Amino acid sequence: MTGDCYSCRQEENLATAPPAERLHLTGYWRTAHAFNSSLPGWLIVLPRRHVTSIAELTPAEAAELGPLLHRLSTALHEAVRCEKTYVMQFAEAAGFGHVHFHLVPRMPDLPPEHRGPRVFHYLTRPESEWLTAERRDEVAAAVAERLRAG
Repeated sequence: MTGDCYSCRQEENLATAPPAERLHLTGYWRTAHAFNSSLPGWLIVLPRRHVTSIAELTPAEAAELGPLLHRLSTALHEAVRCEKTYVMQFAEAAGFGHVHFHLVPRMPDLPPEHRGPRVFHYLTRPESEWLTAERRDEVAAAVAERLRAG
């Protein structure tokens, strides 16, 4: 853990975190709803320990990642009725060097100009357009329910 790592600070405070910050937990991975998104269902999947490169994942962490992304994609599809999901990983922004995967729903009505990598438009909106904490918690609960249902 590093003091300037947003993800590590969130991990330390999970006991009091809202449902959207702890949508799904395993021994290796945590799934949260993105806090700064205007798109419902924009999930973040991140290792529970501080890792700055995919190459640093243990074999066990790596083995769990693929099936986890599949399960989350399926649950997200059922919860928000997306056509597909995008998966991206960069971890380049200041304070966000902790490896994290963006699992993003591609909705049927998503404008063509915001598809593919341009979906990041939904992370660059003014804070007034972000989903409310309540809405993030609702979406997180819907995805978590589908995960439990299998």
